[in-house]
Amino acid sequence: MQTKDLSFLCLDFLSHTLVLHNSLVHHFSTIFMGYSINLFLLVLHGAYSSIFTASYELITILGANSSSSAFPRNFLFGTASSSYQFEGAYLTDGKGLSNWDIFSHKPGNIADGSNGDIAVDHYHLYLDDIELMEYIGLNTYRFSISWARILPKGRFGTLNMAGIRHYDNLINALIGKGIQPFVSLTHYDIPQELEDRYGGWLSPQVRQDFAYYAHICFKYYGDRVKYWITFNEPNVVAIRGYRSGIYPPARCSGSYGNCSSGDSEREPFIVAHNMILSHAAAVDIYRTKYQEKQKGSIGIVMNAVWYEPISNSSQDRLAAQRAQSFYMNWFLDPIIFGKYPEEMKDILGSLLPDFSYDYLKKLKNGLLDFIGINHYTSFYAKDCLHSTCEQGPGVSKTEGYYLRTALKNNVLIGESSAVDWLYVYPEGMEKMVTYLKNRYNNTPMFITENGFGMLNRPDSRINYDDKRVEYMKSYLDALLSAIRKGADVRGYFAWSLLDNFEWLSGYTIRFGLYHVDYETLTRTPKLSAKWYKQFISNFTSFEAAKS
Repeated sequence: MQTKDLSFLCLDFLSHTLVLHNSLVHHFSTIFMGYSINLFLLVLHGAYSSIFTASYELITILGANSSSSAFPRNFLFGTASSSYQFEGAYLTDGKGLSNWDIFSHKPGNIADGSNGDIAVDHYHLYLDDIELMEYIGLNTYRFSISWARILPKGRFGTLNMAGIRHYDNLINALIGKGIQPFVSLTHYDIPQELEDRYGGWLSPQVRQDFAYYAHICFKYYGDRVKYWITFNEPNVVAIRGYRSGIYPPARCSGSYGNCSSGDSEREPFIVAHNMILSHAAAVDIYRTKYQEKQKGSIGIVMNAVWYEPISNSSQDRLAAQRAQSFYMNWFLDPIIFGKYPEEMKDILGSLLPDFSYDYLKKLKNGLLDFIGINHYTSFYAKDCLHSTCEQGPGVSKTEGYYLRTALKNNVLIGESSAVDWLYVYPEGMEKMVTYLKNRYNNTPMFITENGFGMLNRPDSRINYDDKRVEYMKSYLDALLSAIRKGADVRGYFAWSLLDNFEWLSGYTIRFGLYHVDYETLTRTPKLSAKWYKQFISNFTSFEAAKS
């Protein structure tokens, strides 16, 4: 009997035994083509359990996790989260209001009218969630501390010891399960008190507040936290908060968005400069007062989009480089080289602030130990400096004179998703990491976020997230390719452990490995959770065999 014939016999057996849905039958028949009899016997071994289990076994056996054993020794595999998206408990135990508390409560700001008041109640359910992490086999967990929970009024008020104890308990519980805490000081959020007092990131005063907050965190948690992140995606905060105005504090010029006040051509650069100097102040405190004794490391996390030139012309290749400089190198170049990118200086001139002698002195000690990369998607870049472009993202002077587009000759750069900015282009992961390796002398890197968003659907297949599994596998394979070529990447964090509050989308988009019922807060593992568990298990087994 031919293997192909046996494939369909096996398929028929599965479909009658498990009463498979037509779409799954088609999925299985495609997978079975061309594989040997032994493979199908392995698949059939677990076929009686359930459709979910059968599908999971198939994906596992057919190689979805085959590359995990090739990652470097001591590689970190985790998931990422943020305080506002996960914790809830927004006024519990003395917490103050944050900018996102205020913003999300204003009608019209969030797609479904929701907010993070409860979110997924990680504040109260963190012990249960750590059990979910342990089930998957994570050896690290990235979370952010709520600044307003620790210092409700910044340096203008008292330290909230209930907030201090909460993160103490969370960190201890993680370590008790062998899970390394990987901690962000801020993930888009800032105490609203600082916005009200002096305008938050627009004021130089914020540097003193951030340095004081960082000092508090290092003092109370640094004996156990070995990985610190100053900022999560400061480039997103500067652009969305102060250019387009779609994030708090919702500032922009009339030609860029619908805001009551702001200056889209000037304020993003003031905000970025204050964030860079705040980062430097926090790192300087860590270097001089804590690092030698605590023996941890500190870095920053950037939103990293890969840009492909839309053509092979020199103008479009330069446009792709400008896109990187105006989006990501905008922050990394000053932190690593002490100056803004040349492309930015050439176009913006005096719009870019200068760095002081004091800052350059701090630079001598190094202002980061690692770069965190939040990478999800890629776009094309088209030159608008020497060519005429239609209106669109990137085309203005302050954005860098390039058009960002997902289309080339009416074909998308990659498969689209439920998220309007996410296109599946695994090659972008390898190219992004390689670009950073080459530009920044192979500074150690972590993939601090990577994930796939799906619509919130009420149907029974919500936990069969095969698209997410395919996405994770393809991006991890691309990451491994970059590592094999010499990139010093030391960890990968999936976004996210749980479905959660997804900023402007509210609860309409799900990124979690675990499904969350937002009425009961029940957590249920999706196919991706089981796949990631097997992926990590293979890595762990290989590590044990080597030692």
